[in-house]
Amino acid sequence: MILDLFLIGLAITLYPLPGMAFVLVVSAPRGVYKGLAFILAWLACLVAVIAMVLLFTDGHPPEPHSPPSLVALVATLVIGVGLIVYGEHRRRRSRRAPPAEGEKKPKGSGRSLTSRMNQATGWSAAGLAVLLQPWGMVSAAAATVVKADLSHTASFLALLGFCVLATSTLLAMELYMVFAPEKAQHNLLRLRAWLTRHKDQAIVVVCLLLGLWLVGRSLYQLTG
Repeated sequence: MILDLFLIGLAITLYPLPGMAFVLVVSAPRGVYKGLAFILAWLACLVAVIAMVLLFTDGHPPEPHSPPSLVALVATLVIGVGLIVYGEHRRRRSRRAPPAEGEKKPKGSGRSLTSRMNQATGWSAAGLAVLLQPWGMVSAAAATVVKADLSHTASFLALLGFCVLATSTLLAMELYMVFAPEKAQHNLLRLRAWLTRHKDQAIVVVCLLLGLWLVGRSLYQLTG
């Protein structure tokens, strides 16, 4: 369980779309406050999912090959296949021919998005965090948490470590803005521009690797 949660948490924190949105949130007026709202909502989603699973299992993992255990493995398998399919879809889409040279993006589209972020409130930032949560990966974590045994300290530490790891990129950006706001804003906007150019490649790598791991692990345990 610990290794699975580590890999899922790593995939969540490396997934580029939430980070790209978070850069705009913390770069807006009162960005630190909005960024904190974003992070709290993000963490609340993770904690709520884990709490619901633990409430269902009562903090005790089901017996191997029991119906709840098999359901969790099948769910993990389905999620893994879904991630592979989505990653392959993004890979094929990114390989398509780029737009013709004369075809340009609408003027002011980037400025419009920045303007909306400038006018956003803390509640809007929190809602954005919920919408951008990679729910497929979070669902995979939920299926893994079924194995958590709250009678052992290691399970608590694994769950805590998962939440921290899955939020680590956002926390690093937030702290950077707190301690070096001007430098952070410049560098984070440059990072967002780089991610915009390479987001498809990052999504493909993250989804395919995690999906293959989940499928392989699930098949091994189902047939073992």
